[in-house]
Amino acid sequence: MYVIRLADGTLRVPQSLTSEDGRLIGNAYVEVQPGDPDYDQWLPEALTEEELAERRNQWEKENDELEREFLAFKARQEEEA
Repeated sequence: MYVIRLADGTLRVPQSLTSEDGRLIGNAYVEVQPGDPDYDQWLPEALTEEELAERRNQWEKENDELEREFLAFKARQEEEA
């Protein structure tokens, strides 16, 4: 999950909720407004929604190549067995 900077400057910061024994209950985003004490902490790593979409698209392109490499590796393993 990424910190997302909205057009109005609001940051959407990922937050996880865990049980007392450490099990993950869920993930969500909390909104942090400019002027909030934690705002400056999160701002340097924030991505705009457009930057996030570009990263997602780039990952999908790169994932195609990774998948081809994996399938070739798997085929070689099956040939050797």
